Amino acid sequence: MAVQEQKKYLGSTNIEIGPIGIGTWSWGDQRGWGYGSDYNEGMLYEAFETCVGSGIKFFDTAEVYGEGRSEQLLGGFLQRKKIPLVIATKFSPYRYRLSGLMLNGALRRSLRRLQLPQVALYQLHWQTRWVSVERWMAAMANAARAGLVRAIGVSNYTRDQMRRAGDALAKRGLSLASNQVEYSLLCRKPEIHGIVDLCRERGTTLIAYSPIGMGLLSGKYSPDHLPAGGQRTKFSRDYVAKIEPIIPILRKIGEQHGGKTPSQVALNWVICKGAFPIPGVKNKEQAREVVGATGWRLEASEIAALDEASGPLQM
Repeated sequence: MAVQEQKKYLGSTNIEIGPIGIGTWSWGDQRGWGYGSDYNEGMLYEAFETCVGSGIKFFDTAEVYGEGRSEQLLGGFLQRKKIPLVIATKFSPYRYRLSGLMLNGALRRSLRRLQLPQVALYQLHWQTRWVSVERWMAAMANAARAGLVRAIGVSNYTRDQMRRAGDALAKRGLSLASNQVEYSLLCRKPEIHGIVDLCRERGTTLIAYSPIGMGLLSGKYSPDHLPAGGQRTKFSRDYVAKIEPIIPILRKIGEQHGGKTPSQVALNWVICKGAFPIPGVKNKEQAREVVGATGWRLEASEIAALDEASGPLQM
């Protein structure tokens, strides 16, 4: 099985990303995700190989994921596979980081961990009060001019922050390629707060993290079987019980598309909304499931049914 769908590009660039990518938030993270216990480097490489072999091109990481371990793992996998892929990472604007010089240094350290001379997409991981959107975009533009970055993105930006970032880059002759935000059937804030509309208006890619609600839409959890690790603190037994009614709807729709799983239906919903989902994978089985979310599309009536069912479930 391979990822087969109309070509999709990152923002207004010529960087081809396909219909779906992979997020590596959990890679190397022992404290929050249990790396080293129920999954390890070997399993992650098998997942990576399965994704790449199926046509997935885009992998998203960040310097804070696993305290740099995610970038190191991904960099090692890239060296073993030796094929061109689209790699995205992020800069963390901590309180002590107040200048473009610090962004440049962090970017170069990320590139060393990734073993790359240039990253396809560099993103501001979040916006802070102590450095303006415009100053950060100036630093990002400098990194692009230096050839260290092909495209510039942001993450967790509001509609206003995203607009300001795009305007600041435009003054430098550049464009804002993406805004990475949480977006799923359980988190439709990007629709409510105008981010989806602004992305569409400006030709900016909405990258959707946690597109299956950190696993809650997979159907494998219940009030008596809650997520483990870092996920457990985010979801109460009452909330897991609250979302149970949408799982049979996902299953029924999946059956009508040749036996697709709830996760695959939830991912396809994100794709049909025009966003670019980046689910996480820890093993080759999860990687195969991600690939199976592409190459088909929900009917308009099915999207409407999921919209209605998910309305009362928003986090």
